[in-house]
Amino acid sequence: MNALVINCSPVRTGATAEIVRMVGDDLSRRYNTKCICIDDYDFQFCKGCRTCHTTAACVQHDDVDLLMGELEWADIIVSVSPSYWADIPGRFKAFIDRCTPWCNTHEPHASIQPGKKGYAIALRTGPGMKECERIISSIEHFYGHLEIQCCGSLGLCSMECKEAATHRAPEILAFSAQI
Repeated sequence: MNALVINCSPVRTGATAEIVRMVGDDLSRRYNTKCICIDDYDFQFCKGCRTCHTTAACVQHDDVDLLMGELEWADIIVSVSPSYWADIPGRFKAFIDRCTPWCNTHEPHASIQPGKKGYAIALRTGPGMKECERIISSIEHFYGHLEIQCCGSLGLCSMECKEAATHRAPEILAFSAQI
């Protein structure tokens, strides 16, 4: 089985990246595992033209196709997202918007192979879980429209820096063990 762990943050050295590394290392003991960062891909915002609602394809041709290839490859997808003003980072949201051709809300639509399992990890610097729940909800909503089965989530508060992730390693690895 193949596992894909996505750093949904544009930051490659912070707490989100550290969690991606931890989960990726743990999953690699059981699965063929790949870790990617959303910011390593070059793509534009959705134009809102709705052409994909009739063609099942986007008029733009950029790295969204590569990202969708990564999702196609994976049997398990773990999205790790920090809170940017109480929601997912803009770059990750732009990717989700560009996935409209694969969205099950219109016909025709493209699709990825069925049977994929999705997991969400949300982190924020503040102490309250509400923002994490919102991020998890956004990821699960995205998964639902791609027909990826939502199988679990983890919210982590008070995650100021990479070292905070290291201190929470037992909790993160316990979650990863369930994947």
